[in-house]
Amino acid sequence: MTKYFKDFKYFYSFLKWRLVITLLLSIVVGFLDGLGLAMFLPLLEMIGGERSVDPAELGNMAVLLDFFAFLHIEINLFNTLLIILFFFSMKGVFKFIETYQRVLTQQYYIRHIRLAGIDGLKNLSFLAFIQNDAGRIQNTLSGETERVVVAYRSYMQSLQTLTMILIYASLALFANPGFSILVIVLGVISNLFYRRLFTKTKQVSREITKMSNSYQGLLMQNVTFFKYLSATNTLNKITHRLEWNIDKVEGLNKKIGLYSSIIQAVREPVSILIIISLIFVQVYYLEENIGVIILSLLFFYRSLTYLMAVQNSWNIFLSVHGSLENIKAFLLELNEGKKSNGAVKIKYLNTKITLDYVSVNLGDKKVLNNVVLTLLKNHTYAFIGKSGAGKTTLINLIAGLIPPTKGSISIDEIPFETLDKSAYQDRIGYITQESVIFNDTLFNNVTLWAEKTTDNLARFEKVLSEASIIDFYDDLEDKEETMLGNGGINLSGGQRQRISIARELYKDIDILIMDEATSALDIETEKAIQANVQALKGKYTILIIAHRFSSIQAADFLVMLDNGQIRDVGTYQEVAARSEYFEDFKKEFI
Repeated sequence: MTKYFKDFKYFYSFLKWRLVITLLLSIVVGFLDGLGLAMFLPLLEMIGGERSVDPAELGNMAVLLDFFAFLHIEINLFNTLLIILFFFSMKGVFKFIETYQRVLTQQYYIRHIRLAGIDGLKNLSFLAFIQNDAGRIQNTLSGETERVVVAYRSYMQSLQTLTMILIYASLALFANPGFSILVIVLGVISNLFYRRLFTKTKQVSREITKMSNSYQGLLMQNVTFFKYLSATNTLNKITHRLEWNIDKVEGLNKKIGLYSSIIQAVREPVSILIIISLIFVQVYYLEENIGVIILSLLFFYRSLTYLMAVQNSWNIFLSVHGSLENIKAFLLELNEGKKSNGAVKIKYLNTKITLDYVSVNLGDKKVLNNVVLTLLKNHTYAFIGKSGAGKTTLINLIAGLIPPTKGSISIDEIPFETLDKSAYQDRIGYITQESVIFNDTLFNNVTLWAEKTTDNLARFEKVLSEASIIDFYDDLEDKEETMLGNGGINLSGGQRQRISIARELYKDIDILIMDEATSALDIETEKAIQANVQALKGKYTILIIAHRFSSIQAADFLVMLDNGQIRDVGTYQEVAARSEYFEDFKKEFI
């Protein structure tokens, strides 16, 4: 029984009192419906022109007559019809409230489950992100979220219909205890048949979630590496794997459909067989009053209707239960992987960034070892070294993407662990080899969806000039509203990089990181980009990882790394003259 309430507890953690209100409204609707049905019994007793009702013929339901007698309401044909109309009218009013409340509660849940995923991803540490499966993240925040909404809706339908079943079963027990107990016992026995199918459905649901995660991961890689796969005629191989995955999911969904079809097909015939058998026994052998039996049947008919509904909605819930388990685990992992944050906010980089004997371990591998380095404000540093020397890890460390395993980092002598990381990272611009271009307008790409005010437009054009892309902008027919296409497909490599530079300058930064930002460009375009960067020298603290000498010769300082350690720091001429490693490093450059 505890396992069923785990899901209730999970939904309650999001919905609180809204969940309770929804259930209470269901109880009120069921109770009013039951009272309305109960009033048909006095109506049946009046058939044949009788003007009054014999309480002895009503069994336990005679308590209704006592209640109306207390209110000084005479039970005749006219009053009975009015009372039935009143109860069902009130049921209609509360049914409207209950249905609309259910819609509001569902929308509230959908919003918060999506926000929980998005906020969790926003606060996820970079280290936790790279250890996660990209396909799972994509699938969980898109397809799995939709399936969890289905899980919530079907779970709530199951809970509400179960509430209605309990109400009608209680009313049936009150009207005719012996008959009702027999119905319940046989109903429970028949329900054992469905449990096996429910268990199978739940198992298949978990397999579907696993296969969907795999499918999303493959699909993302198919899109990301499309150029390579197309050029090497290997699209067919990944397509074959995707087709296999699709067939597998289709087969699993067919299984769930089969189980659901069996449940729906046999449910009603079994229920009717039970009812017919019990009526026969009650009337011909136990000589029970047919009127009270009919009232009990009315209650049980309602119960059976809801029983069919609850079995159907519960089977739907189990069919997506794997998604619910996945998103619960995923949100927990996001919370556990949340990046740590301090309270000290900085408005800008004032003097320097200092690393004192910093080491970084990724798994069992030591990537950086006892790094000591001071980066002065508004100086340009080029990080050089063979592949695997630790350049990118060092940059990730400075950017606050990963924490040091040992040692300390300080910003203007403020310990890094006490800093508000978001405020610090607001001061950082980051340009990578693969330019980040959103499938949106030029203005939104540069300003990151800033409001289009006069001041923002002026600032937008200013940074386009600083990034040497204003001529391109002037030639555009739609100006700032020009759509750039998916990944900047409508742009050249140089234009993409200039737009990336413009975006970072628009943000008002202190530190500009260029991680092999020009290595994918042709020589001519690279020289133009380097000229842009050269114009920014002295205005920003620029950190460069590059694979061409032309990218590092203009730097104020070279930081030479080898096997996770800093071998030398100095100007290009100083490092070239005194470092025994420099000639070896030159082999890494183009």
